[in-house]
This record gives sequence, C-alpha cells and structure tokens, in this order.
Amino acid sequence: MMPQPVPEDNAIIESSRIDAFWSWVDAAIFVSFMFLSFVVTGGILMALQKMPVPLATQLVVAQSVLYVLVIGALYLIIVTRYHAPFWEAMGYRRGTGFWPAWAAGGVVLAVLLAVLGAVIRAPNIPLPFENLLRGPVAIVSLGFLVVLLGPFCEELVFRGFLMPLFMRSLGVLPGILLAGALFGGMHAPEYRYHWQQVTLVATAGVVFGWARYRTRSTFPAMAMHAGFNFIQFVLFLAFHN
Repeated sequence: MMPQPVPEDNAIIESSRIDAFWSWVDAAIFVSFMFLSFVVTGGILMALQKMPVPLATQLVVAQSVLYVLVIGALYLIIVTRYHAPFWEAMGYRRGTGFWPAWAAGGVVLAVLLAVLGAVIRAPNIPLPFENLLRGPVAIVSLGFLVVLLGPFCEELVFRGFLMPLFMRSLGVLPGILLAGALFGGMHAPEYRYHWQQVTLVATAGVVFGWARYRTRSTFPAMAMHAGFNFIQFVLFLAFHN
C-alpha cells in the first residue's frame, strides 16, 4: 500500500482542532481491526476462565489486551499509511492547562449528571464489576482500569481519532455530538440499554469533546474523563463496602 501524503507537523497541529488528515477509509480499516480485536480478546478471556485466575484479574487482563490491540490499530494506520507522528496527530500535546483542574471539572460534571439522572429518573443499574471488588488487589487493579487506562484509551479513539474526522466532514457541533453519541452507545450494553443512562454518558462524551475542541488537545478530555470515572468509582466503593 502506497503511503498517503501528510501535511507538515505544524499543519497537523493546527488542523487537529477542526480537521483530520485521515479518511473514512481509515475509519473503516479501524473498525475492522476493532472487531478482530474483540474476537481475539474474547478468546483470551475464554482461556483465562479455564485457569485458576481471579475474575477481577481476568477482566483487567482481557480489557487491557483489547485496549492495546485497538490503539495498536490506530498507530499502524497513522504511522504506516501517513508516516505521521502518532501522538501529535491524536492531539496529545502539552501546554493545555493545569491537568488537575480538568480532572476536577470531570468530578463536577459527574455530580451535575448525577443530579440530572435523578431528574430524569435514571435507573440504578448494577455495574459489571460490582461482584469483582473483593479485596485490595481487585480494587486497585479495577480502579487502574476504570480511572486511568480506560479514559486514556477511550479518549484516544473517540476524541483523538473519530471526532476530528466527524468535524471535518459534518462540521464542529455535529462532529462533537456524533462522537458523544457513539461514546454513549458504546457503554449502552453495561447499562442494559436504558436511555437515561446512555443519554447521561453521551452528554459526558459531548463535554469531553468540547474540551478537546476548545484546547486543541486530547489530554484535557482524558483528564476530565479520569476525574469523572474517579469520583464515580470512589462513591461506588463508599456505598457498597
């Protein structure tokens, strides 16, 4: 496959706020790799279930492998097809503010959405990992997955790769909204497809998208996402232990 032309590094940085130099063909390639990653991860999880491995460890290992495969697919698309710097293309840059402030913004967002959830009567859905939080090792490993690894990888995909492509094709606001809607849809199975919960998660995704657009960087979105998940995880531990 012939390498695709890529703009100069400065042009990549400037375009990352509104534009993307990758294409819908690249998005289709990524989706194909993603499905393949789910198949591979499913096979690994089935193998782990036949071993004397704690359920929490099984989940953390399988989810981590999935994230590595998905991000690896993105890396191959950007670097192999375009010979472009991966992290710059995905919008990970310094100089976008004090990260604890963005994380605190995620905490505030979680509180506001909790209030909104009460208003729209969002049902209390048991989370998939509730029965796995037994012992400090499980809590620490699942906390790392939920608070750090998950937000980092998910923001890389949704706000680093997909949203710039959506904004280039559909416009800024539709692009941010579409990325947020897909983000909510991805979490729909764990909330049993209740529209209230999916709407709340999609709204959080839209706010993360605004942070990414406003700062030209994916890092604030990741910090907000981490803060959002952190307060939810801490409150869950406080009320279920």
